[in-house]
Amino acid sequence: MKSFINNVLIWSEVWALLLPVYCMWPVKKQPVYLKPVYIYIVAALLLNVIANVISNQRALGITLPWHNNILVYNLHSVIRFGCFSLFFILAKQKFYSTLTRIIPFLYIGILLLNFTLLDKFFDPLHINGNLMTAETYLLLVYCLLYYLSRLKEDGPLFSNNADFWIVTGLSIYIAINFFVFLFYIPIMNENSTLADKIWTVHNVGYIFLCLFIAKGFYSAKKSESLRVLE
Repeated sequence: MKSFINNVLIWSEVWALLLPVYCMWPVKKQPVYLKPVYIYIVAALLLNVIANVISNQRALGITLPWHNNILVYNLHSVIRFGCFSLFFILAKQKFYSTLTRIIPFLYIGILLLNFTLLDKFFDPLHINGNLMTAETYLLLVYCLLYYLSRLKEDGPLFSNNADFWIVTGLSIYIAINFFVFLFYIPIMNENSTLADKIWTVHNVGYIFLCLFIAKGFYSAKKSESLRVLE
């Protein structure tokens, strides 16, 4: 039973994405700001399948020329930030819109500094903790600006809009994983077994992210159905 649960959590980066995929179609007139999230879900599903197959190829009974999925995780981090950054920009908040457009340039600056002075993007030994920490920190800023903007609009903070559910899911994912990314490399250098267990925490957070994105897609689909009925 313990082995089964462990395998479910290991592959959660793949099967959890099937929930928002199911809710993505058919949506004929989806809001423009949701398109980057759709792109992320498709890209994440492809990348996570590749990463998990590489990591578990021996258990799957196959042999691949690639034995390291680090590049896939680093690429996933960059794509995730890019897609959600565009999501926040296209959401057109009434407040802090200028700041939301500045954040991507900060991210690019951090990438250049990190991979010039500190780490290598193609490091075969471990995922890039600095990259993922910077990603989650800046996404956290995006989420906080979103909620602050909602508060300044004098409307209810809670809503059934797609953007609210997606930002909430992203906030939960960040709250769970910020310190996982921050301390993952030092922990892995000291105790790789403990690091593997900590990555399970990341997978739990990823399940929450996918659940809330699926809820957001469902809300968008429901709103479209109501418009058709009208």
